[in-house]
Amino acid sequence: MSAVRHAPSRRFVALAALLSLALSACAQTEAAISPFSETAHAESSTFGREPVLLVATTRKSLGDREPFFGPDRGSGLSFAEARLSPPGRGVVAATVGSDWRVVGVSNRTSTNAARAFADAATGRDVLLYVHGYNETFESAARSAGQLSHALKFQGRTALFTWPSGGKLFDYGYDRESALWSREGFVQALRALVANPTVGRIHIVAHSMGTFLTLEGLRELRDSSDVSSQIGSVVFASPDIDIDAFEQTVSRLGPLAQRMTLIIDPGDRALAVSSRIAGGVARAGAAERSRLEALGVRVADTSGRGWSMLRHDLFLTDSEVTQVVRRAMDRTGS
Repeated sequence: MSAVRHAPSRRFVALAALLSLALSACAQTEAAISPFSETAHAESSTFGREPVLLVATTRKSLGDREPFFGPDRGSGLSFAEARLSPPGRGVVAATVGSDWRVVGVSNRTSTNAARAFADAATGRDVLLYVHGYNETFESAARSAGQLSHALKFQGRTALFTWPSGGKLFDYGYDRESALWSREGFVQALRALVANPTVGRIHIVAHSMGTFLTLEGLRELRDSSDVSSQIGSVVFASPDIDIDAFEQTVSRLGPLAQRMTLIIDPGDRALAVSSRIAGGVARAGAAERSRLEALGVRVADTSGRGWSMLRHDLFLTDSEVTQVVRRAMDRTGS
């Protein structure tokens, strides 16, 4: 089921012109120092040893044709396993995410997709990554692989990928697609927590993906299984209306205490997002005290790294990446 995308309004074009100066998109395209080192070979993580990504998606399948899943909306939730090529050894500086590459997709199904997704994670802890605005399937998969490897995660790595348009002017389409994908996300997460052999489920969501994740958690907030099996919930540069964020988090009970927000008041991407949203501040650039009053942990990355956008430091700065690691360690296995 494809959505019809209309030509952007004149106001949006003007704002997007600002975006083009400040934002080369959540999909990583700028050069940066990788969190990998020459001694951090692929064997240091489960994903490095077995670079197979569990994929739950609401994107429309392209079959065996690359890039395998496109920007259009599918007919519902699908499951697949994506095989990635790991980074080469001894690579220190590289274009962010470019070392990981999707080389194939298998076990694709839309029949009982949530069950297939959960069954594939049997017996392991799960790292579930939810990408942000302006991401292709491949760029999202690369980020998930890079993050898992940098964290030296020892469970199964999974990606929930929703139909982002993957284009600068598709902010409106992306936001609507993220909201449209809420049911699929809920199905996938509910199936994971219903599998008694799955261990802790750690969720890392970036940018607009935090909006989708928070909507899903709100729908599942009364489920005791969700409360018991969710480990850490990390929102990196959350692109969420701060008022809506406060309202929702205040109703999540114990789940809020497992949340860590990575914020930066100097995040240029969120500054533009705020202008598009009518001037309402985003949670990822809000005052730390306002967020901590909700009972969540906050990591302020002001002054960290050298990224022009300051929107993806959880991937590009090794010390910020360790914020995610510490959040996971606090919740145990």
